[in-house]
Parts: sequence; C-alpha cells; structure tokens
Amino acid sequence: MAAPAPPQDQAKPMPIPTPQQSPHVINEQEDQSSSCSSDSSTSTSSLASIATVRPSSREQQASTTHWTSYFDQELYLPHETSTHKATYHVHLTPPTDPKTGPLFICHHGAGASSLSFALFAHHLRQTLPTAGILSLSARNHGSTVLDPTTSLPIHDYTLPTLTIDALTMISLTATSQSWPSIPPCILIGHSLGGAIVTSLATTHFRSFNSNLVGYAVLDVVEGSAIEALGHMKTYLASRPSSFANISEAIQWHIRTRTLRSPQSADISVPSLLVPDTTNPDRLVWRTDLSLMSSFWPEWFTGMSSSFLTGRGAKLLILAGTDRLDKELMIGQMQGKFQLVVLPEAGHFVHEDRAEKVAGLVAEFWKRNDRSAMVLPPKVSELLAMGKKV
Repeated sequence: MAAPAPPQDQAKPMPIPTPQQSPHVINEQEDQSSSCSSDSSTSTSSLASIATVRPSSREQQASTTHWTSYFDQELYLPHETSTHKATYHVHLTPPTDPKTGPLFICHHGAGASSLSFALFAHHLRQTLPTAGILSLSARNHGSTVLDPTTSLPIHDYTLPTLTIDALTMISLTATSQSWPSIPPCILIGHSLGGAIVTSLATTHFRSFNSNLVGYAVLDVVEGSAIEALGHMKTYLASRPSSFANISEAIQWHIRTRTLRSPQSADISVPSLLVPDTTNPDRLVWRTDLSLMSSFWPEWFTGMSSSFLTGRGAKLLILAGTDRLDKELMIGQMQGKFQLVVLPEAGHFVHEDRAEKVAGLVAEFWKRNDRSAMVLPPKVSELLAMGKKV
C-alpha cells in the first residue's frame, strides 16, 4: 500500500525552550532518595468503535497482569479506505477534562505493543490523577491493516505510513470519546515509536491545532540506531522462535535482560505472543520483525535533525550517554532539548524504570503547560488601569 502523502506543513517554529542544564544522570541511590521525598489526511468514514470497559468495583478485581489494572478502556477502531481495511487497537484512560488535558499519547517500539506502556501509565496516573493516557498499537503489533481485495495483511512499514496510522488512531479515539478536539498533549515514543512521534511533531503538528505541548523520545537517536541495525538480524536469529507458555516467554525476557522489570514483563510480554497456527500448543511472536528489515534504515535516517526542529518542547531519555550522536550533542549544549540519562535501565527504559520515567514526563508536562503560565498584563491593560508605563 502506498503511504498517503503527509501534509507539508510549513510554519514558524516554536520558540526554543530555555536552555537546560547538562545531562542529568540519575543513579539508583539518587532515585531511591528522591522517591522517598515528596488532522488526518486519511478517510474517517467509519468511526464506530468496539470498546471494552474496565469492570465495575462490584465485579471481581482483575489481576495485575490484565489491562484493566492499567487502563480504563480497550478500543478496536475500524477504519476503511479504498486501499485498506483496518482495525486499530489502542488502550485508553481518558483525561478527566479533555479541554484541559493533559493527554499522554504513547507509541511503542518495533515488536512491542500498547501494553509496553502499562506500568508507566499506572505510575503516571498516580502522579497526575486527572491525566489521560492513550497507548497505540502499530499495524501487525495489535492493530490489523488488510488489503480489501485479498484480506491479507499489508506489510507497508514506511515511516510516513506508520505516522499516518498513528495520527488516524488518535483522531478515531478523539471521535469515539466525543472530544471536541485532541486535548493538550505530550507525545511519547520508544525506539521506532520515537521516530513516529518525531514525524508527527514535524510534519503533522497542525493536526493537533495548538494543543501539541511537546514530545518525549525514549532511548533512540539516529547515530546509534543506524549503527545497531547491523546487529539486528543476528539478534533476531538468536531469539527463540516459540515458547511453551507465557511464563517461559516472560522468564526469557528477564533472563536475557531484554526487560529488567518482572512487573512490567508480566503485563507486556503476553501481548507479544499468539498461538502457533501449525501447533496450537506453542506460542509464537505476533510480529514478524524480519518483514520490516528493509524499512529499518528509513525509520531513523534524519531523525536527529527532525527531533531538534519539531514543534513543541523536547525531552530525550536515554539509557546511556554513549547513545548521543554529534548533532544531538550540539543541540543539547545549545539548550534545544532536555536530556536525562538512566544508566541502570536497559533499552526499554519506560518498562525497566516505569516510575522514574513517569515522574520525568509528568515534570516535563508541568514545566511546559501553557495553561499554567501567568503572562504579564499588556500595555493597553496597564493604561486602562491608570498605570504609568
């Protein structure tokens, strides 16, 4: 499927945020002490959605490995055009007031799912009880996008296509919730998701009107990402092709330190697997990452420049300073974005250190929330009050 041509929005960039201090490296000891102190170009002709809602308090409580422990709603959003028939899958906790938000819109990395942000969502709501969290599942990661003539999955993983998918999910969710517009929001993307939210902030920011406050990218920068692509096929070949059960899959993720938080693995790993069609007693990966290999370089090429020029405030959270490339080093020294390093986390920083990342993102929102800004009175207002200017 050819990707819809993204709108080429040309607008005066937002003012550069106040220069940040040098990279803030958070170690375990510091973390423990601090924790103790207090517009879419695609058709939207089909807008009906199938929603699963959290059980009432009178019903049996869900286990901590069930999505209802982390989100209020699970939505399946149908969307048809002349080129595809899609059912998009998202998890949602709406903001208390959609007019004021905030809404944190999360996109996972390649091979993961919307539940990669489950534990993060839990901690974020503890910090910001009125906030909303919308976590998206990409095509063939939970969402399905089929060819209408063959009913087979469409394996188009170009960055513009994945970006349009994300924008469509956001728009359909807003319609399903009867929001007058997308609430004031922060975009959050991990790895591939970081490239997608950066694309949203550079080429589709007008779809959010003035409500795109900023975006956070988690553990991905152009230089190290492209360098790592050379090792991806070896990594994929080393992974088990199937598992006997969910427990075995979780144990593999923890043992190999792919994930370092058993609590997050318990909720995120089951969504990565489906029964093997040839052997229902075995579980296989939901997403065939090898089908995406030809798209990998395109996802990250030019990302550093896009990240620095996108609309809104910018936050970069990394698991190590060695991941910074030259362009980002210069941008950070110029105060163009906030940088935080969590050296004790692995690549899945938002799962390994969910509470810490949630706290960082909450503070990022508070610092850039325009509704909280108190502007000085205009000269005309001072004159009307009889003040001398």
